[in-house]
Amino acid sequence: MESTRTRLIALLEEQADDYISGQQLSDQLHISRTAVWKHMKELEKDGYEIEAVSRKGYRIVSSPDKVSLNTLQWGLKTEWVGKQLIHHRQIDSTQRMGHELAKQHYPHGTVIIADEQLEGKGRMERNWYSPQGEGIWMSFLLRPELPPVHAPQLTLLAAAAVAEVLAETCQVTPQIKWPNDVLIDHKKMAGILTEMQAEHDHIQYVVLGMGINMNQPADSLAEDIHYKATSLLIETGETWSLQFVTQALLEKFEQLYDLYMREGFPPIKSKWEAYGYRIGERVSISTMQEKWEGKLLNIEPDGALNAEGPDGEEKKLYSAEIHWGKGGYYA
Repeated sequence: MESTRTRLIALLEEQADDYISGQQLSDQLHISRTAVWKHMKELEKDGYEIEAVSRKGYRIVSSPDKVSLNTLQWGLKTEWVGKQLIHHRQIDSTQRMGHELAKQHYPHGTVIIADEQLEGKGRMERNWYSPQGEGIWMSFLLRPELPPVHAPQLTLLAAAAVAEVLAETCQVTPQIKWPNDVLIDHKKMAGILTEMQAEHDHIQYVVLGMGINMNQPADSLAEDIHYKATSLLIETGETWSLQFVTQALLEKFEQLYDLYMREGFPPIKSKWEAYGYRIGERVSISTMQEKWEGKLLNIEPDGALNAEGPDGEEKKLYSAEIHWGKGGYYA
């Protein structure tokens, strides 16, 4: 259920540059005019400039360029993603909170976003450096009606959403390195982490995390990742609005998720492969049993990477160490 503040923001946005009376807001929101006034004061505290004129009503003069519940909901064009939005200035981990909220029966499409994570994490329990105000650190709580075997497809979908937003909104050329890293110029700027609670035949919930390096200058990246990580600021020389890019990501994720639910995995697979890092190229591949050089072919519906095997046959990789060359390698 939408909050009163969310509905108030929608009404103010609909009016654009016009005034809307306190009585109109009171009637449509089913609250007192005093309560309307209090909501306006809360918006002012958040940085909104509001003009109040007797006999005319309220008008938003300007909005702050910051990440908050109010600014993210202002102008957000989604049907279900982010309608329940949790924002924290500082948190241990949006992933951890996602699991807590799932157990408290928060709805499908809930989004947790933080200005800073103290214990951000990536795949294989790696730490994810998440400094104050320099990136997008968020998690989606999803309750898909899917069998557990399809959960890896959500990771691939999320990576495609990030890549499309970066290409369309930020005028960069991203690539997706299997299974979950988004690169620019061979360096990692975003990662996806998907965690699931499931029965043998159905998914109870998924917490899908995104960490996106946005406005870190080169000297703020941790020394141990400096040679293989980057940010949008480093790559473009511009500082980016976290609010604007976050909203674009929420909208793109919903668009691709709805496409996936309507048409299945094939259109998502095509989008992922369009950005696939070194797809069609030869790389060095190592597993527990052997090491060889082979061409990366495509991805499978179960999330596996298809590659040429040691004898030229197709081989599905679920876990492998790929020596990517220019960008180093990850297990």
